[in-house]
Amino acid sequence: MPELPEVEAARRAIQEHCAGKKVRRCVVADDSKVIDGVSPSELESALVGRTIIAALRKGKNLWLSLDTPPFPSFQFGMSGAIYIKGVAVTKYKRSAVSEKDEWPSKFTKVFVELEDGIEFAFTDKRRFARVRLLQDPKLVPPISELGPDALLEPLEIDEFVDALSKKRLAIKAVLLDQSFISGIGNWIADEVLYQARLHPLQIASSLSRENCETLHQCINEVIHKAVDVGADSNQYSKNWIFHYREKKAGEAFVDGKPIEFITAGGRTSAIVPELQKLTESKPEKKAQSSRSRKQKLGDEDNEGLDVEEKGKKGKRQTTKKGQNTKTGTKKQQKKADEEQERPKTRKEKKVDDIGGGQASKDGQKPVKGRGKQQKRTAMEATKKRSSNQVDSQQKKKARK
Repeated sequence: MPELPEVEAARRAIQEHCAGKKVRRCVVADDSKVIDGVSPSELESALVGRTIIAALRKGKNLWLSLDTPPFPSFQFGMSGAIYIKGVAVTKYKRSAVSEKDEWPSKFTKVFVELEDGIEFAFTDKRRFARVRLLQDPKLVPPISELGPDALLEPLEIDEFVDALSKKRLAIKAVLLDQSFISGIGNWIADEVLYQARLHPLQIASSLSRENCETLHQCINEVIHKAVDVGADSNQYSKNWIFHYREKKAGEAFVDGKPIEFITAGGRTSAIVPELQKLTESKPEKKAQSSRSRKQKLGDEDNEGLDVEEKGKKGKRQTTKKGQNTKTGTKKQQKKADEEQERPKTRKEKKVDDIGGGQASKDGQKPVKGRGKQQKRTAMEATKKRSSNQVDSQQKKKARK
């Protein structure tokens, strides 16, 4: 089918043989499916008497720049083609018109005769092409919606890598998207993916930079080679998968390796499974979210850890507000040191002894009587013991 190399070959042929010449006669077919948005008579009137200044192209679209607008544009579709009488223009399988057929062909949609006798025709066997009459084709769809032209406006490698990293689609679907890069069709996509050793269903964002650089190089090489030979497939390298992709499954081989056919990007795709491996795409965003959740849970678990225990290890602690602080301020530490160095009163010594003795009864390491709670507990125990002794003495007196 016509892709960038085929349309470029047609553009160059018109530029070489028709540019600078005036249109003497024009005949437009009565086919409203192909002749889009304009009547045959209006299109004929717009061309007759006008001079062709240049033939222009973007992606798979071609238009003629005349000395005055409007300009005719040609969207080639699946089988659109340009033929110039007496001039060899590239032919491709689904659009080729036999030389034995009458001229102009019965599939002709637009026929043009120039003042010097040159004749050319736009044909379409399958009627998927579109011919329009536009004031400025570059400013309206479909041309205004196209991405950079793969031949005339190639992406820089860094732009290419960055663009693919944001695409969560199969790489072949991305290449076929004309708003991403215009001009790449089914056979070019299969060819560059085969040469880059990439599976058509591989998610674009999962490709490494090395993969992207290889693919970028293959796109440039394949398109330039095809354009340089005028889209003559007989001059394509013999090791291109292009030559074998039309064969049946089980009968198709390239360099001795079997070719299989799958559906990718909504199109039949030729691949060599031995060389084009589909690797599992890592869901980076989901993994990142999972790590974030785990980190958050870890932070929550760390909240409320014993300050004194962490203080002993000399580490910083995360508070409930998420701020890192050292345990205790300088003033608190100084006060604690002074409290420890101050000579104990007789009452405090007694409390410490009681506290230590009580802890020993429980079989635990004696605890120093520090802290208001420990002091209060010890004092209550002393009062209770004194009260019990008084009660005991009173009972003895009562018995006597």
